[in-house]
Amino acid sequence: MFRIISGRWKAKKIAAPKNFDVRPTTDFAKEALFSILENKYDMQSISVLDLFAGIASITFEFASRGCQDVTSVELNPKHTSFINSTASELDMSKQISVQRGDVFDWLKKFRNKKSYEIVFSDAPFEMEEKKYYELLSLVLNNKYVKKNGVLIIEHQSRMKLEHPNLIDTRKYGNVSFSFFEANKEDNQEI
Repeated sequence: MFRIISGRWKAKKIAAPKNFDVRPTTDFAKEALFSILENKYDMQSISVLDLFAGIASITFEFASRGCQDVTSVELNPKHTSFINSTASELDMSKQISVQRGDVFDWLKKFRNKKSYEIVFSDAPFEMEEKKYYELLSLVLNNKYVKKNGVLIIEHQSRMKLEHPNLIDTRKYGNVSFSFFEANKEDNQEI
């Protein structure tokens, strides 16, 4: 179970089916993250890409705060079905586009098609470190992040991600958020 912290559906509790193997971002970490983001972005005018959406704790938080363009990518069909039905129940279907697929395949397929102010990734904690770097490369080298945008990777605090685009890491217990800026125009690969 998770709850939406702020916005139209503030304090709304959302319970996923018991057999779902998910690890939603904690309220404490989510509150801190959105405090940072709301100081920088107008939630009503941005687009968001939520990778490894799980049961869409982050997606629903953005939509509740007025974001009109959230794309959620999730491989598990039970999870995507849950996201779609919950979005419908909360009258968020027009704000949320659910894409079922492997995140890495999806990023390769849609490269250079659309850019976002915020790209958020909450990959499974057991994902190998080298896959995090593959994810960084796919997102940053294929213009998924707008010039003024940010890629945020949620990961275990014991993992330290090193990258020239890293601008900040915030630690909340065993969870950290690493923030990466978009590639500079002159060194973006196509």
